[in-house]
Amino acid sequence: MGEMRDRFWERPLAELSPEEWEALCDGCGRCCLHKIEDEDTGEIADTNVACRLLDCETAQCSDYRNRKSFVPDCLRLTLKIVDSVEWLPRTCAYRVRAEGRPLPDWHYLISGDRQAVVRAGVSVSGRVISETRAGPLEHHIVEWDDEEADGI
Repeated sequence: MGEMRDRFWERPLAELSPEEWEALCDGCGRCCLHKIEDEDTGEIADTNVACRLLDCETAQCSDYRNRKSFVPDCLRLTLKIVDSVEWLPRTCAYRVRAEGRPLPDWHYLISGDRQAVVRAGVSVSGRVISETRAGPLEHHIVEWDDEEADGI
């Protein structure tokens, strides 16, 4: 892993190195949850159903490096698409920085604590079920409370 600059997260996303880009992730796990799109309205509904590679207790991918081999439709969030992924939560560090907002106090780069995302109620840790056990997605629609956890 390359060296990261001091307070790199305050820089525009386009200036981040690949290592800094990866380090910006807050580890909430929400991008690894299935969504349901209404065919008529295009509205996206969140679920509490996790990709089979997501560890439901830690909200960490069990094989991040090789995830595309096992889950071909896994989204690789990049600078080119970050503004167009409408379902990213308001709390997502990539969305926060793309919108020019500062990282919230609970983000590990600010707090120095990887578990702060869990205490802030942003992480899906311990709150989701694996797709291998869930059954129909329609039975798992949830609304995540982004406003309180925003910290912004």
